[in-house]
Amino acid sequence: MAAENDIVLIYFEDQPLSFARIEEILPDSKPDWYHVKLLMLQLPLQVVTWILRDRYIMGDEFTMNGKRMRLEKVVCPDALPEEADSDEDGVEPSSPPHDEKATVISLKDKRKR
Repeated sequence: MAAENDIVLIYFEDQPLSFARIEEILPDSKPDWYHVKLLMLQLPLQVVTWILRDRYIMGDEFTMNGKRMRLEKVVCPDALPEEADSDEDGVEPSSPPHDEKATVISLKDKRKR
């Protein structure tokens, strides 16, 4: 089940529509229904609140205005296997040359307080 701070992909009529972050999930007065506050990750940013059953938050299909909708929790993919790092010819990608005199500048230290 998706939870607060999870990223979800919103499907509209079986087509991916938009990403959103779940900001808050609060119980409704009806059992198994919740007020789900979503930050829509698009421009301009919008915050919407949908009243959904618990199973809809888990990914079951529901309808809005007669249109099929679904939420799918976004999971960060695992790192690719090492075989996928080489191109189709089996040649390993080259890494950029390292500069021995390079320095790292901390933006945190440059921040105005």
